Amino acid sequence: MKRLLLAGAGHAHLHVLKALAAGRPRGVETILVTPHLRQMYSGMLPGWIAGHYALDECAVRLEPLARAAGVRLLQDSVAGLHAERRTVRCAEAGELGYDVLSIDTGARLDASSLAATGAALLPIRPLEAFVVAWERQVERFARAGRAALAVVGGGAAGVELALAIRHRLARLIGEDRTSVTLVAGGGLLAGHGATVVERAERALRAAGVGIVKCHAAGAPTGLQLADGREWAVDCVVAATGASPPGWLADSGLALDGRGFIAVGDGQRSLSHAEVFAAGDVATRQDAPHAKSGVYAVRAGPVLSVNLARALEGRPIVSYRPQRRSLYLLATGPKAAIVSWRGLTAAGKWAWRWKDRIDRRFLMQYDVAEKENHELAEGDRPAVRAGRH
Repeated sequence: MKRLLLAGAGHAHLHVLKALAAGRPRGVETILVTPHLRQMYSGMLPGWIAGHYALDECAVRLEPLARAAGVRLLQDSVAGLHAERRTVRCAEAGELGYDVLSIDTGARLDASSLAATGAALLPIRPLEAFVVAWERQVERFARAGRAALAVVGGGAAGVELALAIRHRLARLIGEDRTSVTLVAGGGLLAGHGATVVERAERALRAAGVGIVKCHAAGAPTGLQLADGREWAVDCVVAATGASPPGWLADSGLALDGRGFIAVGDGQRSLSHAEVFAAGDVATRQDAPHAKSGVYAVRAGPVLSVNLARALEGRPIVSYRPQRRSLYLLATGPKAAIVSWRGLTAAGKWAWRWKDRIDRRFLMQYDVAEKENHELAEGDRPAVRAGRH
């Protein structure tokens, strides 16, 4: 029996699980290795922070989805990969062999320049760790009756988070007792059109979010700005750039200049034909694009097809990422900015549109209980970490 090993439960792998639930290949054992039993959807995280969603509304439950797909779920973390031996080392379960491997673990957040901030630093990834730390921080703000906070990172995530945090804390503590500043040393929404940047800046200022277009490093009291100023804050939320998982460096896979997995037009590794990768952990050498969940979602269908073809020894199919994407940026109080092909608009209607898109995305992975009862007894149940 062949083994398909899925490392990580990112957006692309959710589609793989959905495809397996619709039709499983014969003679293939599939194992999903992921540290959590739910997969947070980053697109709805600002809405949760703002208070618009319950946390469970922003996540996919992996156990029922894995059961429906006939996939063994191993709650564990990837700690190493030896591509030549075709083995993945898990933190608790030890080594697992594979015939075909697909990697969608996501990337780490590069917050090394902010490390001196210490316990006041809250990186937004891993998401599971962030949501726990953020809830505790909100409780501390509520007890203190005031909040001074900086969000570092001028990309879409930083903008949305700054607006969501300001919306939530202003209502919890009071507008005059809440200070939120966005530190955008690399510029605001780099890569987006000027009109989008202008709308975002207006939204930030209208919400009372300060904007500092200056690089910053961590300091014991909060932040040290590049112009020499020290800035005392209670909390620093890091929404900075991505960095590859450390275990990739010694994996033997072909990597790009930054250490991410180099893949071609079928999401296949450029060095190992039995290895595929999608999401932020991978770089398309033939069609470079931003590290964004939009591209991981789009890669899911072709990844599903190509994993099945690789298991059967058939040629894989190509996928070319779209050059332009629809962007919907939540701006706090159930409003959003929309950008598409140079056109921009904003309003509550845009948030309702974003809400429908996000909910529809999650709904497709919500496996009904009745489907679970129809599974044959021979299907492998979801399990937690253990040696295999």
